[in-house]
Amino acid sequence: MGKRDLSSYSGPMSNDIAYANRDFIPNADAYIEAWAEDAREYREIEASIGRARLNTPYGDHEREKFDLFHPAGRARGLVVYVHGGYWRMLHRTDWSHFAAGATAAGWAVAMPSYVLAPEARIADITQQIGRAINVIAERIAGPIVLTGHSAGGHLVARMANPDSPLSDKVKARIKRIVPISPVADLQPLIDTAMNDDFRMDKAAAIAESPALHPNALGVETITWVGAEERPAFLDQARWLSEAWGAPMRIAPGCHHFDVIEGLKDTESPMMRSLIGGL
Repeated sequence: MGKRDLSSYSGPMSNDIAYANRDFIPNADAYIEAWAEDAREYREIEASIGRARLNTPYGDHEREKFDLFHPAGRARGLVVYVHGGYWRMLHRTDWSHFAAGATAAGWAVAMPSYVLAPEARIADITQQIGRAINVIAERIAGPIVLTGHSAGGHLVARMANPDSPLSDKVKARIKRIVPISPVADLQPLIDTAMNDDFRMDKAAAIAESPALHPNALGVETITWVGAEERPAFLDQARWLSEAWGAPMRIAPGCHHFDVIEGLKDTESPMMRSLIGGL
């Protein structure tokens, strides 16, 4: 895949604004606070009835752990959800309740966390997520679906690239990847204040950009993005879809924070994209 022309980007300030989400979502912090509370309540309920296995390590770091939520009966397969936060913030425990749609449909859902930037570089995080999925896959039989939001969308898309850290056994089980509002080409982020944490040069950004490399797994990929998201995120979703010849779904009326609400509803269009027909 060729390198993307960045001539349309005019410098650090424009890219900082282009990739800002909270500044353009009313009451943005209220979403994050509500996620944490709803996730805590969901975890407590699921653990109390024996359907949650929490804080399981997949590595040595405190953040290298995952939570696994089971359906009421035998799992039809495994959904792995990777959280966002620009690789710099948030935790798996902020998102637990977004497992509700898939578990209600009979799927197990795993949610790993990972070491954040600047302690880890994005390339390191990619390796961590691959290791997490390899470990989690040993717990649940059947097909595997990968999904993630924002930075998490980037990370699950990376699993399909030729240098994927997944084992061959796990690769063979993956049936679908659904990146939600992903960052698919990291080059524009070089010219943002966030790069103080990422420490990316052009070569590193290209290496970690799923849209600049093939979908080597050949697995079905469906990209989602909210209609009311920042133009940069609409571009990012489109770039991945065009590069991989994959459909792009646009959630009407949704911005970067509420686009994932469909994950809680078994009958939502997003959930049909995720597990429909599997």
